[in-house]
Amino acid sequence: MIDIREAGWLTPERVRGYAVLLCLASLGLLVDAWLKATGPVGSDFLAFWGAGQVTAGGHPALAYDLDVQERVQLATGSQGWFAYVNPPPFLFIVAPFGMLPFPLAWIAWVAGTYALWAWAAIRAFPRYWLPVLAFPGALIAAGHAQNGLLTGALLVGGVALLDRRPLLAGALLGALIIKPHLALLIPFWLAAGGRWKAFAAAGCSAVGLLALSWAAFGTATMQAYMTSWEVSSVIMQVADADFYLRLSTFYGQLSLFMPSSVALAVQVALAAAMLGLTVISWRRFGQDGMATGALMLACTAIASPYLFNYDLPFLILPVMWLVLRGQAEGWRHWEKLAVIALYFAPYATRAAALPLGINLMPLAAALLVWLIWTRGGKPRQDQYS
Repeated sequence: MIDIREAGWLTPERVRGYAVLLCLASLGLLVDAWLKATGPVGSDFLAFWGAGQVTAGGHPALAYDLDVQERVQLATGSQGWFAYVNPPPFLFIVAPFGMLPFPLAWIAWVAGTYALWAWAAIRAFPRYWLPVLAFPGALIAAGHAQNGLLTGALLVGGVALLDRRPLLAGALLGALIIKPHLALLIPFWLAAGGRWKAFAAAGCSAVGLLALSWAAFGTATMQAYMTSWEVSSVIMQVADADFYLRLSTFYGQLSLFMPSSVALAVQVALAAAMLGLTVISWRRFGQDGMATGALMLACTAIASPYLFNYDLPFLILPVMWLVLRGQAEGWRHWEKLAVIALYFAPYATRAAALPLGINLMPLAAALLVWLIWTRGGKPRQDQYS
């Protein structure tokens, strides 16, 4: 008699086969995303490309000028445009893409950032390279042409390298100055574990990138960036139900049913709880950077109030960490099925959000935190090789 709690039908051979099918199907979805992005529908990538174009043209401050960005982006034939609100160091990254025609820049951006993310994730889990490549959390980010693959590469690389190359790990994590709300827990995580080399490297990386962008782009660009904070504030003030459904956070979902101020208070309490778990994880996992890092990344998906499903490629690390522990030490009842659900969660919860009227990704993140925490103990080092 088959015990569904064990999911014994999911053999390594079937995992590889399903991963290949998922990759092939995703190619068709990416082609469809490119056709929409280069047509009247447009794409989030328009903001990056428009900012990159004016930066490459020698006018980086205009990346934050709404009138200029509207004109530049609509010239592609899109019927919509997007404000650029990322910090100035991100201009170093988008400037080369602004020198390309938009259709080609979209392809180069998706291919380049996916390759960086895949390189970091496969180095962390070389035995599972095929399911890593097919991770739906990365594929949804690719379809949106957002920066989740790039930030995912920094987070995965930083966590995976912490025990072996702390200075490089810290430098990667500090580069999250390009999207700092993804780094909410990182300083506390590093400090709690006494990883001071990585802590210092992260600080130097963040401050260095800010200083370099100031020197390269000028004070006018730094001041223009501060005006973009008003744009972000307005976006949140006029947010409707569809916007909150696209957020993959407890704050976003609670805002559907209660005043935003109350939802934010609950979010702050949740963030404090995730911070507490992150800090004490070093004792629970025996100073193992990969284990505590897996928990920290899972907690990040709950702690940050402003995340979309395309921001979640970094969840490949906590999901695959559970796979390593399950394969090495045995699976608990229902655990394998839960990990399968978590593997698909970034994509599936986004697809179901509008039809269901709620985005279930925050609950998936909570399940991920619980599964990692209850695993406890320090894993054998050979599990990471």
